[in-house]
Amino acid sequence: MRGSVYYQTSQLAKQIFVEGAKKYEKTDPNHDHYQCVSSYKTMESYRNVWNNFGNYLKEHWKLKDFEQITTEHVDAYISYKIEYYPSTQYLEKIVSALGKLEIALEKFSLNIKGKYKEYNFEIRKNKLHYAKVQNLVADGYHNRVYANPEKIINSLSQFKHRIAGAIQYLGGARSEGVTLIKPDQVHRADTPDEMENFLTHIIITKEKGGKEGAVWINVNVYNALMNHFEEHNGIFRVSYPEYAKDIRQTCLCLGISPHGSHGFRWTFAQRRVRAYQNHGYSYEQALQGVSWEMKHFRASITEHYLG
Repeated sequence: MRGSVYYQTSQLAKQIFVEGAKKYEKTDPNHDHYQCVSSYKTMESYRNVWNNFGNYLKEHWKLKDFEQITTEHVDAYISYKIEYYPSTQYLEKIVSALGKLEIALEKFSLNIKGKYKEYNFEIRKNKLHYAKVQNLVADGYHNRVYANPEKIINSLSQFKHRIAGAIQYLGGARSEGVTLIKPDQVHRADTPDEMENFLTHIIITKEKGGKEGAVWINVNVYNALMNHFEEHNGIFRVSYPEYAKDIRQTCLCLGISPHGSHGFRWTFAQRRVRAYQNHGYSYEQALQGVSWEMKHFRASITEHYLG
């Protein structure tokens, strides 16, 4: 499908919006209005989610055609939203809107292209369930910064989890950036970090949308990684569910509110903004610098981590 994000969502909305459609029509599989939307307000709410999703795909995946959306894109987008600790209601709205997008795309392929194409965004339900079970959603905004991240990291039960946590805390990596690391991703730098004055080494990670970027670590984490590579056939691998469970149980044992692995990333953001400002950068420059380090583009995104 060609056109801007907003044009494409307008065309897709036409496939499922039927003003005045009755409830029994929308629930009858044999009716033309089956699974359609009859409320302007609801349709507008869904389109807002679609627009946000489309802009996300352009920015992070270089994907401009809604017809090319796959399960992988839906999975990544919901994970992206969970990163900001959304309210349960907001995440449920996203999941519902993506369900209607699946229907709209199938109707578009049949009605406009003349050939039915099946889409399967069922993973959205699994992501919602997982977010609720793991307490990754909240009632309103909730700051996820850890007051004492080093204590949590040093108390994790598995050594590889302590390495992963340290990488997220020191370099701001997303969880997918620390669940699998190979030796060719790690590079010696021996250059003092300008902001925090520790000798840095670099891990090149590939995170959302295959976006590559540098994550800075100190010499202790670097040496721990090297030792792990030697002992485990040159690979560092972490099971995210086990890692998340370890963080949660450790926090509860320490009497600390658990915020998941993203809490280390949030803590990184606040620490780095302060470090930039302490070295003479303006608030706006600090936001932009940290945004780039966290593999975002817009400076305003960093403000979310600051509360």
